Amino acid sequence: MPTIGVKRDLLFEALGKSYTDDEFQDLCFAFGLELDEVTTEKQMLTKEQGDVAATADASEEIIYRIDIPANRYDLLCLEGLVTGLLVFQGKLKPPKFEFVEPAKRQVLKIDPSTAKIRPHAVAAVLRNVTFTKASYNSFIDLQDKLHQNIARKRTLVAIGTHDLDTIQGPFSYEALAPEQIKFVPLNQKQEMNGSQLMDFYSTHAQLKQYLPIIRDSPVYPVIYDANRVVLSLPPIINGDHSKISLQTKNVFIECTATDLTKAKVVLDTIVCLFSEHCAQKFTVEPCDVVQPDGSVVSYPELAVREERISVKRANAYIGIEEPAAKLADMLTRMYLEARVDGGDSLVVKIPPTRHDVIHACDIYEDVAIAYGYNNIKKSLPAFMQIAKQFPLNKLTEQLREQVAQAGFTEALTFTLCSRDDIARKLNKPIEAIPAVHIGNPKTLEFQVVRTTLLPGLLKTIVANRKMPLPLKLFEISDVVIADESTEVGARNERRVCAVNCNKTAGFEVVHGLLDRVMQLLSVPWKTGSVTKGYYLQAAEDPSYFPGRCANVMYDNVAIGKIGVLHPTVLQAFELTTPCSVVEFTIEPFV
Repeated sequence: MPTIGVKRDLLFEALGKSYTDDEFQDLCFAFGLELDEVTTEKQMLTKEQGDVAATADASEEIIYRIDIPANRYDLLCLEGLVTGLLVFQGKLKPPKFEFVEPAKRQVLKIDPSTAKIRPHAVAAVLRNVTFTKASYNSFIDLQDKLHQNIARKRTLVAIGTHDLDTIQGPFSYEALAPEQIKFVPLNQKQEMNGSQLMDFYSTHAQLKQYLPIIRDSPVYPVIYDANRVVLSLPPIINGDHSKISLQTKNVFIECTATDLTKAKVVLDTIVCLFSEHCAQKFTVEPCDVVQPDGSVVSYPELAVREERISVKRANAYIGIEEPAAKLADMLTRMYLEARVDGGDSLVVKIPPTRHDVIHACDIYEDVAIAYGYNNIKKSLPAFMQIAKQFPLNKLTEQLREQVAQAGFTEALTFTLCSRDDIARKLNKPIEAIPAVHIGNPKTLEFQVVRTTLLPGLLKTIVANRKMPLPLKLFEISDVVIADESTEVGARNERRVCAVNCNKTAGFEVVHGLLDRVMQLLSVPWKTGSVTKGYYLQAAEDPSYFPGRCANVMYDNVAIGKIGVLHPTVLQAFELTTPCSVVEFTIEPFV
């Protein structure tokens, strides 16, 4: 969930009213937001960098840090937040965004070579913009928030904003070899080519994270104007020649992308929110984008679509009983103009700022927000429901208590482990283990899902070697076994595993625990007169000492193993004292 910081005084000025912190927090909550923190620039610098950074230059102006839902791109800046709150309060009607047709449209031509790296581009122009210091900073911050959020750190979309009066169309979007691209980067004095720019920004605090997006490509994307002046090298940096400033009046906005849909959303969001600062409010000048095949597409789209929802269904889903007119009013307050169309239908207009609305359920959610979650009365379901604990979980909780009372200490270990933990260290080949492997493991420690609880307990013992012996640990958790007969190709299995680590193996300790657990489960030892019970059957397993391993049999089916660990297993886990182990599944007893 992104967090934006807005200056309190600017916010209240734009809202036309001053609030106490509690009042504004209540307003945010009613609108579906959260006032996360009330702070100052000086306090934030002190928290992040220490007292040295909190210099006299740091501002003491109050800043509201507000948590914004990740899908509400239209609220990521002061302008969008203020408009949304004013519409929600009924003080402002939802703005209508219009195109202003220029004498000659700006043109951006996409070269076929861009298909090798970033194939899509969109563009628009904001005319006669008046920037203040606050609105300029908000403009830059919005781009950064969009880059981090919907643009996935510029991998999907990269935004470039330029002073249109310093450049000349038509513009061209090309992909060239790094050595062919030469320009002065933003806020620099020296001209560089693409390769030099990569070296120069390799240590830059903010930009170095974006270099890998294109660094290894044989061609880099670049945007030129009619005079071959470089506007930007997306997704890294803009050119210094066309940088915007407080004096900028006409802004050319271009977005290059690997995902065209995301690029359209980003462009719509920027032009809708900042067209408020145009001399003719909420107007945008379209641009023609010439595709590699020669076709021409006009951007931005600023599409307004209509959705039809059922009043009865909306009331039923939320648990309220409101007339259609009231629901229409609530939706209009949420920036979704609605009108009643028939007794049970609402026609809802989805503006270009609300790209988060993709289904009727999103509209129902906005009805619930406008109504107020705290105002929804609690009610019982229309049909009877008798809840009870899941039997396997209930048995697990009961066994945990009883095994702990038997003198064992419970451990909770990682579900993921390395391939060596379940194979080589246990003297088994990985090919023989029915393990679920992680497709792209981030570390060597988390490569597979565990198929046994034993490695986690042994690692826990190693980490507590300084504790006095004996070390008696247990865990009752799930393992995951690859199983092609299941729908997802794997199944969970609930097991209990206990380890006794002492100067002697102490096989009788884990055997006694097994007998105690079976006693609690009312499972008798199988003898001649008992047809269904448990017993031990000699077995050979490379993880256990030869001749000191047995299968735990229940109803003539092996449900686990008990024995003394092999010395090579102990050595692999860096243990120097003998260990005896019992591990079996508890699912047959549910």
